[in-house]
Amino acid sequence: MGFIGSIIVGIIAGFIASKLMSGSSKGCWINLLLGIVGGLVGSWVFNLLGISWEPGWVGEIGTATIGAIIVLWIWAKIKG
Repeated sequence: MGFIGSIIVGIIAGFIASKLMSGSSKGCWINLLLGIVGGLVGSWVFNLLGISWEPGWVGEIGTATIGAIIVLWIWAKIKG
């Protein structure tokens, strides 16, 4: 996937995660950042657990969304 595809996946994943965790979107730039960081965290966690998804958009969005949810959960715990 190219650069533009990664941005699209990041925005979608960040949007989904923010909706699931707080019920509201955080804004396009925050969703993008959240999705990118979530993709990294999700990939790392899935590699540790030996889990692999089907290659393609669905797997990448799923991985990034789960990673973004983990990031949001950790952020909420730190923030108090």
